[in-house]
Amino acid sequence: MSDQIKLLLYIKNMLSDLIYLNCVIATELIRVTENTAAQRHGEDFLKRTNCTSEHNAINENILNVLNKYYKTPEDSERMEKLKSHVLNHVKEKQ
Repeated sequence: MSDQIKLLLYIKNMLSDLIYLNCVIATELIRVTENTAAQRHGEDFLKRTNCTSEHNAINENILNVLNKYYKTPEDSERMEKLKSHVLNHVKEKQ
């Protein structure tokens, strides 16, 4: 394999990892924000606002971004773990 192809594969894998890490950070940051709001204003505050449903939609968009770039079997395993984790957070809120 040529050095250029090796470099391109390396960059592709690095970008894949960065996209995954950013998606994890984004979904967890949404959860931290919700927890902070609930602690500051009370659980009823979240129930009175559209934030939870909007956050769920944002989480879905984040997962769609990840799905857009994750195509290999190794990628799909990480994708499913994050999706399961995010969906567990959604179930906890309901």
